[in-house]
Amino acid sequence: MARAAGVGVETVRYYQRRGLLPRPERPQHAYRRYDEDVLSRLRFIRRAQELGFTLREIAELLSLDVHDCARSHEIAERRLEDIRAKVRDLRAVANRLSRMLTECRAGHHEACPIITAIGQVDPPFDTKPGASRR
Repeated sequence: MARAAGVGVETVRYYQRRGLLPRPERPQHAYRRYDEDVLSRLRFIRRAQELGFTLREIAELLSLDVHDCARSHEIAERRLEDIRAKVRDLRAVANRLSRMLTECRAGHHEACPIITAIGQVDPPFDTKPGASRR
């Protein structure tokens, strides 16, 4: 099953420990048997992770009825806002790093501006790191 879903065996076991996948019976001296529903569930988990959902959110989505669009919409809306916040944070970090590199390329410094800026408690940048973090 792990191979069919493109994940490692330890990933399957981890999902079982987290309650995302059922633990099948293991016949004595035989391989565990999984049905198609478990494979579909595993693929759902992987696709949801690719979309940025946390395992907690995935567990909640899995618990919903397929007709519960309102609740799944709330979960997806919240995830999208978190992703947008991370994108804003990453842009701020990219801008800061870009400024450091520009200053470094300008040359003629007694000390490396990159190392100096990283070592400062309050970096002299226009952005506020973590402003959109929760």
